[in-house]
Amino acid sequence: MNYINTEIDHVAVVLRKRLKSLEPKSNIMKAVELKALADQLKSIPPHERPDFGRQLNELRNELMAQVNSQAQENSTLPPIDVTAPIDINVTKHPELLPSSNGSAHPLTVEIDRIVDIYARMGFSAVESRQLDDDFHMFTSLNFPEDHPARDEYDTFMTKQTDSKGSPLIAPAHTSVMQTRILKANKHLLETGQSIAYVVPGRIFRNEDLDARHEHTFHQLEGIYVAQNVTIGNLIAVLTTFFESYYGKTMEIKTNPFYFPFTEPSLEFSIACPFCDKAGCKICGEGWLEMLGCGMINPNVLQIAGIDPEKYNGFAWGGGIDRLVMIKDNIEDVRHFHSAKLDFLRQF
Repeated sequence: MNYINTEIDHVAVVLRKRLKSLEPKSNIMKAVELKALADQLKSIPPHERPDFGRQLNELRNELMAQVNSQAQENSTLPPIDVTAPIDINVTKHPELLPSSNGSAHPLTVEIDRIVDIYARMGFSAVESRQLDDDFHMFTSLNFPEDHPARDEYDTFMTKQTDSKGSPLIAPAHTSVMQTRILKANKHLLETGQSIAYVVPGRIFRNEDLDARHEHTFHQLEGIYVAQNVTIGNLIAVLTTFFESYYGKTMEIKTNPFYFPFTEPSLEFSIACPFCDKAGCKICGEGWLEMLGCGMINPNVLQIAGIDPEKYNGFAWGGGIDRLVMIKDNIEDVRHFHSAKLDFLRQF
């Protein structure tokens, strides 16, 4: 771009050349040449000032456009080839560690073992979600809006909302899958089959962290629906599981409790497998509360499109981390997510 005024045109040539090597580029707008041209406006005849001022502004705009263009180029990072974790252009690649140097995480090992025990009892497995909506977290499980029971599930929510404008939720229990499983498998009931599923997954709660509490941990949900199901069937399934898991005959105890999604609801406890109810540092007074359970509330079945007059069932949910802590005498739940090798190498 050329300027009619020879002095402005000369300054433009000088500053364009300087801009190529100047860092930072924005300093070109502070050039003494531009200041000198601006000072000349005072001494230029009045009838020449508009044209001189217009050309000076055009030069400033030209330089500013170049500065912005260069800044945008510098801010554009080169793309990363995620399919090539090692630079394909280097001739010598680092040696990868053999798989024998690693091991499965203790929680992964135990989840596989737990699912296997239930699979031998006829239960299929489906993994839970790590982000869900208000309907599956609360409403579908018989938690009406503003119900006080919702306060017990203090969890994390996102700024992003669902179709109804409610925040998305980091699930506080794996029960978020219950209605989905019932809806997807209710056709089995019409052919005389049962719906039998376990749901392992990661859950999240707003906890004060200590040796027994963690904001992120694992839970296993269980669901069974058929005709003429009794609470005796529920207790038999859970007793069989704990006896298989701990490898010994178990004495069990149930206490009445309240959950919106089951009726009646129970707390399920086992006699401490380490002291046989004598009392120890693990159980305290001989019993270990392991999970909550009960007969599925008819409202939950209706929401899933299942006739509660014809079918019924039971559900349960308990922490997986707690199972492993008791089994392996782990004193702090935070070890599981600490990534400490001295802990992980014990497994």
